[in-house]
Amino acid sequence: MGLFFTLIALVFFLGSSLGDLSVGFYSRTCPNAETIVASVVRDAVAAEQRMAAILLRLHFHDCFVQGCDGSILIDDPNAEKHAFGHQGVQGYAEIEKAKAQLEAICPGVVSCADIVAMAARDSVALSNGPVYQVPTGRRDGRLSNVSFADDMPDVSESVQQLKAKFLQKGLSAKDLVLLNAAHTIGTTACFFMTHRLYNFPNFGTDPTINTAFLPELKANCPQNGDVDVRLGMDHGSERTFDDMILRNIKNGFAVLESDSQLYTDPETKSVIDSYLGILNFLLGPSFAKDFADSMVKMGKIGVKTGPQGEIRRVCNAIN
Repeated sequence: MGLFFTLIALVFFLGSSLGDLSVGFYSRTCPNAETIVASVVRDAVAAEQRMAAILLRLHFHDCFVQGCDGSILIDDPNAEKHAFGHQGVQGYAEIEKAKAQLEAICPGVVSCADIVAMAARDSVALSNGPVYQVPTGRRDGRLSNVSFADDMPDVSESVQQLKAKFLQKGLSAKDLVLLNAAHTIGTTACFFMTHRLYNFPNFGTDPTINTAFLPELKANCPQNGDVDVRLGMDHGSERTFDDMILRNIKNGFAVLESDSQLYTDPETKSVIDSYLGILNFLLGPSFAKDFADSMVKMGKIGVKTGPQGEIRRVCNAIN
């Protein structure tokens, strides 16, 4: 009987260490982990409001290359963070700050990949978005190469290309709409607007842009102007997490080309419309809940658990 219970305990241990992610993974090994990350994020956003969108974007870019394993954090000349598809990604110092505080009280316990996921969750909450739980237990990857990010989704790609890339990661057309809706907070640079405003094939200017919105966009991003000038991605609501991004996409006020294209495809258009109906508040799906569900789903892409990967001592270097 003693041997039987020993075997059962061993199976339970292996299942816990090798299995899926779980909410409260650090409740015993580092009970203050989530509080510490939340504190760092809160201070960062208080100092720079754009930081909420920056940390949210960092999680997306990490997960879409080799899975959510912190590989984007590695600081090396040939590392993934230097890929063209990752241009403009920031937030590394904030993740490193949280890691340093965690190492001081729980050395070798909390992964950088989990810090990135928790920081994204906290950024959404601080932007008046949904409060949701993040399953943790990720381990950090040991590989990071600039070539790994060659297939990152791009703002100039068609909906079909974007759907294909999301599908490769186990994400649906609905997930594509919801995760793109993260653009409800944050800004983009005029660098990403030049093609859409002045070099769009056959038209010169993207015809999906509402004619009432076009003069404002061109005033902010004049031809041959400063490509580093920034403008809100969610026109009129770039500081608050809400469904205005979907309304802007529907009405031709989307800033990014990839956002606007979502309303030209029947499948993604149907998803957008499902959140904007007259009776949606009472009978329709919840945009906030569904966004949170898609974030959790994305956060499970290619995760490393158990004996896979490692727990880095610092986030910008492999042990």
